[in-house]
Amino acid sequence: MKILFLDSPAFAKQDMLDAFTACNIQYDLFFHNDYHERQSPAFETAFLTALEKCSYDFVFSFNYFPIISRCCQKKNTKYVSYVYDSPLVALFSCTLINSCNYVFLFDKATYLTFHDAGIPTVYYLPLAANVKRLTSLVCPDSLREQISSDISFVGSLYNEDHNFYDRLDHISDYTRGYLDSIMAAQQQIYGYFFLEKLLTQNILDDLQKSIPYQPMSDGTESAAYVYANYFLCRKITSNERISLLKAISEHFPLKLYTHHPAKELPKAEFVGPVDYYNTMPLVFQNSRINLNITLKSIQTGIPLRCMDIMGSGSFLLTNFQSDLLDYFIPGEDFVYYENEDDLVSKVSYYLAHESERQQIITNCIAKMRDAHTFEHRVHTMINLL
Repeated sequence: MKILFLDSPAFAKQDMLDAFTACNIQYDLFFHNDYHERQSPAFETAFLTALEKCSYDFVFSFNYFPIISRCCQKKNTKYVSYVYDSPLVALFSCTLINSCNYVFLFDKATYLTFHDAGIPTVYYLPLAANVKRLTSLVCPDSLREQISSDISFVGSLYNEDHNFYDRLDHISDYTRGYLDSIMAAQQQIYGYFFLEKLLTQNILDDLQKSIPYQPMSDGTESAAYVYANYFLCRKITSNERISLLKAISEHFPLKLYTHHPAKELPKAEFVGPVDYYNTMPLVFQNSRINLNITLKSIQTGIPLRCMDIMGSGSFLLTNFQSDLLDYFIPGEDFVYYENEDDLVSKVSYYLAHESERQQIITNCIAKMRDAHTFEHRVHTMINLL
């Protein structure tokens, strides 16, 4: 079996390539700068030329790209996409219904949105981890001294200058108050997403005046979807992460691996960003507790960060994500918190109960090896095709 693999930037790209190799699937890499475009004659010419060089069994990409689907439909070639981003506005392209598509979505709520609308080309498939690679990394003593910690958080605080929400300079005081209120409510709720439904037409009209949005040329996405997921969710996540990390840092030593420090977290130790492949797994392994605070637009799915933590043989403490319950048992394979007080309480508990913490790690890594590697996901895809 041989495939054409889109060589676009993606976390875990090499892990996926390794999984294809382990499953005796050969691949050729393809790249063109216009892969994000909805229309590009240059891309289509280059891509179709690449397809003609070999009789590929399918084309693969991380995330879904309408322009690839359009080309594959022309050539009657299967297109497999494995989505790890949420939100992903490209999913609302009319090309999603193309019969060539096999679109694997890691967030069950997103999958159900399209499945329940009668679209047969989408499938639910959680993300995974390269357990063999993650657990085989050896940490130099000099690095271990730098990264060892009781509690770590690796990820963005979404506090960069001029984020989408903070660019809304010209909305009315009423609109800003309304948005602040519904964001504060959504921040407290895990397991149900209501922002999009609460963006009334008057609110949307005001947002359109400040930063207009029109659907893509082949898109069916609503303005409410875009404002809720790209504007509000990132702001909520920033507020939530800073608030929770502040509460943690006031009681326990905390190391943050992120691009932009936050003045609201004077007691946290800002280490800076780390390399995804070589250093991040070592941070997980040398942290007694690894925090996950999910981006709010991921409604039910298991974020890649969680899979990487669990696949590294490390302890995961996360907010509630219902998809976790499909495969893992709370308190046995991982731990989730329900609110700020519960988070602080559970951090305190598991720092004080080392044997329980270690048993959870042992339980979880066994399940990851048995069922949640990228090789497992490749087998699922191939069986479905």
